Amino acid sequence: MHLFNRVKYRTPESVELEFTLAGIGNRALALVIDYLILAVAWVVFLLTWAVISAQLVDWWTENFGSATAVWLVAIAFIVSFVMYTGYFVFFETLWQGQTPGKSFIKIRVVRDDGRPIGMQQATLRALLRPFDEFLFIGFFLIMISRQEKRLGDFVAGTIVIQAETPVSSTLNISEAAKSLHQELLQITDLSVLLPDDFAIIREYLQRRSAISAKARSTLSLKLAEQVQEILHLEKLPTTSADVFLEAVYLAYQQSGE
Repeated sequence: MHLFNRVKYRTPESVELEFTLAGIGNRALALVIDYLILAVAWVVFLLTWAVISAQLVDWWTENFGSATAVWLVAIAFIVSFVMYTGYFVFFETLWQGQTPGKSFIKIRVVRDDGRPIGMQQATLRALLRPFDEFLFIGFFLIMISRQEKRLGDFVAGTIVIQAETPVSSTLNISEAAKSLHQELLQITDLSVLLPDDFAIIREYLQRRSAISAKARSTLSLKLAEQVQEILHLEKLPTTSADVFLEAVYLAYQQSGE
């Protein structure tokens, strides 16, 4: 297993993104942090439940003449299990694949195709976690798996990656694109560009810095050619594909104002 394995996936818009897998060390450290948080919550629950149970036993003995604590212990076990699984399900579902531990270490869980996980995937991972931790089965599976998956990941169809740098809502637009977009407004009708088409262009411009140079060059040219066809342009302006896409982005925004 390489120290920094990378994985590629293709979005529904045919955009290829590449991410670094989290690595077993990062995952273990995140799990330790999560277990420390769980341990604190579990101790607080047990102390609270012990006080409540003592009062319930006294009340039961006083009213019914015999004390039984079996059902109180059973409730404690059930609540502990719900806390254990619910912790991971709750946070991974609402925090886009992150728990407090994963957030601190800057890793996250995503589906195999790169989409955010949902409650189903988070639940499967949480329910299978005890099996993964039994005799360190998950550890060995991560070590030998090319995508560093434990049993829960295989069943849920997920991978754990290093968290992306947050995408900035502000795009860096070159001066060449600012000049070109005025020309585009005069020579073509930007209204034929659908909102979904514009969203793909914006997504690429926001995420291009995270794409490898080779993949970025191929992808930008392919995307520029598709946009050229939509806009019925006979040929691309004599500029780079990135500058053309930036210009289309600006022109589309201005045409909608």
